[in-house]
Amino acid sequence: MTVESERPAASAGADDPSVLVVDDNRAVADTYASFLADEYAVEAVYSGEAALSTLDPGVEVVLLDRRMPGLSGDEVLARIEELALDPRVVMVTAVDPAVDIVDLPFDEYVVKPVGRPELVAVVDEMCRRATYDDRFRRFLALASKKATLEANADADELADSEAYRRIEERLADQRASLGIETERLESVVAGDEPDIVDTGGPEPVGTR
Repeated sequence: MTVESERPAASAGADDPSVLVVDDNRAVADTYASFLADEYAVEAVYSGEAALSTLDPGVEVVLLDRRMPGLSGDEVLARIEELALDPRVVMVTAVDPAVDIVDLPFDEYVVKPVGRPELVAVVDEMCRRATYDDRFRRFLALASKKATLEANADADELADSEAYRRIEERLADQRASLGIETERLESVVAGDEPDIVDTGGPEPVGTR
């Protein structure tokens, strides 16, 4: 389903960033698409298989459910990487994050239910990240994973986790490689300072 904007001044056009919404719950996928339609060229599909058929180099942002029948979100992520496509990927899912997310190639992890302000904010941020170089994008994705785990996973589990230690080691390497001050950036990503995602908005949608 392609969603068109009802407001001519903000209608999606050929130059607007392209967003693909992937969720097996049609009502959720269509609602997310409607949230974004005023500012983006949005298409909603309802399976991992349909996502892979629809994806092309023109898609800039993918909002991807993790738990779907057929091809799961994790499997779609792996195929995106194999196909050498390079969209920014946001996992939008009811699956609470655990250390198994460490090696998944996504940019941001948002737990359902999700409201319109939250969804718009994270897509806006992904479009900004698309303009950054690869090293900086990888750094932000790692920082997002670390912040997601620290906000949602058990502290004792993280302390004993080899996967979590890998994130910390990779971040240390990338801080040195970037050669810039990253403390404030990491505070923003972690939510210690105003974040890209405002979770206080109305209209939460999605329970699975």
